[in-house]
Amino acid sequence: MSITVCIVDDNKDIRSALEQIIIMSEGYLLLGSFSSAEEAIEEIPSIHPQVVLMDINLGGMSGIECVKRLKPILPDILYMMCTVYEEDEKIFEALTAGASGYILKKTAPNKLLEAIKELNEGGAPMSSQIARKVVAAFRGKQVSDEPAKEDAMSVLSNREKEILEHLSRGMLYKEIAAALFISAETVRKHVYHIYEKLHVNNRVEAVNKYFGR
Repeated sequence: MSITVCIVDDNKDIRSALEQIIIMSEGYLLLGSFSSAEEAIEEIPSIHPQVVLMDINLGGMSGIECVKRLKPILPDILYMMCTVYEEDEKIFEALTAGASGYILKKTAPNKLLEAIKELNEGGAPMSSQIARKVVAAFRGKQVSDEPAKEDAMSVLSNREKEILEHLSRGMLYKEIAAALFISAETVRKHVYHIYEKLHVNNRVEAVNKYFGR
């Protein structure tokens, strides 16, 4: 079954390029493409895609504000910020607003499609440099309740703890698979169980728990 996608980007050329990537790829279905946050807020609730690729720097209302408004009324839709920004502040604003993934516009088409698939399967795809910034920021905060962290981690198996530790370093599924000599699909299954046991929905929340926050 195809993953349904909407695009929100005010740059016509970039929007068209993203449209073509989705339209030409098997397993993905483009439901709508919008040039403004205002248009997206009006249209997305009625077409209800699984994934929205959201630009941050839109002409009027920002993509972050758009996600902030849509997420409470459409909590099951997954939002991936697709942007040229790498600033820490923008990353955290987007994640706080309700985005589950954050990828750079210069990402290759096949990587973008992999990221959409990973997001739809419960992951929190980010380009490696962004993931490492997020992890570095978490590491920079003092863990005030170490026993609580240990207690939270006690529900995980040794293998799951090992995989979560690799996730906390900003590693991608395929990098973890190579490091542990297992398949990426096995990593994906373990991550699913980690999310389930920790009662979280994505990588950011899981890493947050790993660092005791």
